[in-house]
Amino acid sequence: MFKNKILLITGGTGSFGNAVLKRFLDTDIMEIRVFSRDEKKQDDMRKEYANPKLMFYIGDVRNADSVRDAMEGVDFIFHAAALKQVPSCEFFPIEALRTNALGTHNVLAQATAAGVKRVVVLSTDKAVYPINAMGISKAMMEKIAVAQSRVSGNRTVINVTRYGNVMASRGSVIPLLIKNIQEGKPITVTDPNMTRFMMTIDDAVDLVLYAFTNGQPGDTFVQKAPSATIEVLALALKKLLKTDIPVTIIGTRHGEKLYESLLTREEMAVAQDLGGYYRVPADNRDLNYAAFFSEGREEVSLKEDYNSHNTARVDVDGMCELLLKLECVRDALNGKIITV
Repeated sequence: MFKNKILLITGGTGSFGNAVLKRFLDTDIMEIRVFSRDEKKQDDMRKEYANPKLMFYIGDVRNADSVRDAMEGVDFIFHAAALKQVPSCEFFPIEALRTNALGTHNVLAQATAAGVKRVVVLSTDKAVYPINAMGISKAMMEKIAVAQSRVSGNRTVINVTRYGNVMASRGSVIPLLIKNIQEGKPITVTDPNMTRFMMTIDDAVDLVLYAFTNGQPGDTFVQKAPSATIEVLALALKKLLKTDIPVTIIGTRHGEKLYESLLTREEMAVAQDLGGYYRVPADNRDLNYAAFFSEGREEVSLKEDYNSHNTARVDVDGMCELLLKLECVRDALNGKIITV
């Protein structure tokens, strides 16, 4: 599939980009290009991997010129560049819009112009019924991707992947909770009944590769994933790390939901169940407004969204099994100090 091909990863210095490199650098791929703004992280990666297949491009998805230059000769793109932190996007919503929505437009327009064969765009469960600026900007990103897919068709196949909480990814809560435990600080949780989908970074890569292999223009893919309450997560960490540090409830923060959804009920009405994944075909209706306002669909009323409250739920022991897949948890169990 990737033999003698060139892959570009936007935002490639993050957790997803590193996971892709570990998966593909030792294969017969010709070249992997890491595109990002962060020269320090690029230099760290250059020294860590020391692989001639790995090329680095300084640039910003907000700048169409720098995106265009990085795409020369590229076959495939994984678009991961984004502002992902809910609080920072709440305070600076226009920045979230510029990176997550307009930046995606730049990537997809330049990819289409350059003749890139396939692009997979990474989204989030926060784009479903969004209540915060990050989710809203990601929802706009998805709309932009599907709209561009109508233009590019099979010349540049564009797909969207949407996934939930990636455990132990950069900026996520699990390393922070481990750090607090190691420092003897209380474990703080917002709402013990809050649920989140639980995925590993390898699950996220698997989802992108599934979309890459199976997607038709404009398709959105989600991976079926278990969920857990925040209380179960905290209790599982306490059990694994053998601590009786108390759990402190601080209340729901601004922009947070009680549960997250991966598919709306409208999407569930048309979704194709593929076993471990759902595929949502693109909405390719045109500007015939009757199709939007005069003709309804009864089946939508019979569906419910696919969310972290109604998916399979893990208990403390099940959460412990998931946590043991994470390098930071295994390191902590071996006595290593975790930094965030």
